[in-house]
Amino acid sequence: MSQPLGFVHSSFPNHVCHLRKALYGLKQAPRAWYSRLSTRLVELGFKGYKSDTSLFILRSGLDITLFLIYVDDIIVTGSNSTSIAGLIAKLQEDFALKDLGPLNFFLGVEAHTTASGMYLSQRRYISDLLHKTKMHEAKPVTSPMSSSTILSKHSGTSLLDPTSYRSAVGSLQYLSLTRPDIAFAVSKVCQFMANPTEDHWSAVKRILRYLKHTINHCVFLHRDTTFTLQAFSDADWTSCLDDRRSTTGYCLYLGRNLISWTSRKQRTISHSSTESEYRAVAQATAEIVWLQSLLSELGISSSSPPLLWCDNIGATYLAANPLFHARTKHIEIDVHFVRDFVSTNALSISFSFLQRSDCRYLHKALTHGKVQFSQGQSQYPRTPLEIAGAY
Repeated sequence: MSQPLGFVHSSFPNHVCHLRKALYGLKQAPRAWYSRLSTRLVELGFKGYKSDTSLFILRSGLDITLFLIYVDDIIVTGSNSTSIAGLIAKLQEDFALKDLGPLNFFLGVEAHTTASGMYLSQRRYISDLLHKTKMHEAKPVTSPMSSSTILSKHSGTSLLDPTSYRSAVGSLQYLSLTRPDIAFAVSKVCQFMANPTEDHWSAVKRILRYLKHTINHCVFLHRDTTFTLQAFSDADWTSCLDDRRSTTGYCLYLGRNLISWTSRKQRTISHSSTESEYRAVAQATAEIVWLQSLLSELGISSSSPPLLWCDNIGATYLAANPLFHARTKHIEIDVHFVRDFVSTNALSISFSFLQRSDCRYLHKALTHGKVQFSQGQSQYPRTPLEIAGAY
C-alpha cells in the first residue's frame, strides 16, 4: 500500500493514511456497515436471528417489530405503528435514514397490498429488461421453453460476444424471485454461461418473449392464519445430455402461500429414478428444516408435522425403510438424514400417484396446455386490479 497521489507527506514517505470511517465501495464497507447497524439494534433491544442474520426482532409485551436488512435497504414492520415510528426516530439520530412510507417497492419487487393479501410483482423490472435486450417488440409466446427443445453445450455455434447472453441470464436469475414458472428455463440456460451458443441465445430470447406475454403475473400472499408446511418434490432422471445428471424441482407452501421453490441440477449422477427422486426429497427436506427453524424463532408453530408429497413410491419407501442398504449404500450418508425426521415424526412423506403438478414446471419444459394446467392446480388467483394476472 502507498500514500495516494497529492497526499504524500515529505517527512513520512513510507507511512499510509489511517482510515477512520469505512468508505462506500470498499470490500470491507458492507461488513463495517452491518456491524455498526446490528450493534445499534441490539442496544435498542433487538435480537438477531440465527436462521437469517439479516432479520432482527423486538418483542415488547404483545407488540412485535421486525427489522429486515439488505445492505442499506431496510424493511421495518410490526404490530404497532407507534413503536415503528419511535424506532425510526431513534435510528435517525445515528444514521441518515429516509422513511419511504408503506412498502411499495423494494429491490426491484413491487408490493401491492389489498384487504385479502399482498401481490409481489417485478413488472417494472421485466419491462426494463425487455427494453435493455431490445425484445420489447418481440412476438409473445405462451411457454418459457418449448417441450421439444434439447439444449447441449455442443449444440449451435459459439457467440462471438457472450456478454449480452450473460447479462440477460443474470437478470433472469433475479427475476426468478417472483416467477417460479421460469425457474426451470432459467436454470437450464445458466448451465451454458462459459461458452453460450446461438441455440442457447434463442432459448433466452424465448424466455423473454414469454415474459412479455405474462408481464403482469405475480405472486400472491394470502392473509392466512394457517401455518402448516406442505411441500412437493419431483425429479427428471438423467435429463442433462452432457453429464446425465438429474434435475430437482420442489416448492413449499406455508398454508395457502407459495413461499419457496427451486429448480436445480443434481450434483451427482443417479443410478435410478428412485435415487434421483430421493435426492429431490432430501433437498426439499433441508429447505423444510430451515423454514421450521425460522418459524420457530418467530414464535410460530404448527400442530401437525410438515407434509412432503412425492410421486415415486420407491423414494417414499426408502425414506422410511432402513433395510434397503444393499441397494442404497452408494448414496451419501448426508442424504439419509431424511430418515431421522421421518422416524421421529418430525416429517411426513406421502406418495400420490395423481400428484398435483405444483412442481412439474420446475424440472422440465411443458407445453402451453400443461403450463396452464400447472398454474390452475397451484391455485394461482387472477385479480381484476391493475395487476392483471397473479401466481
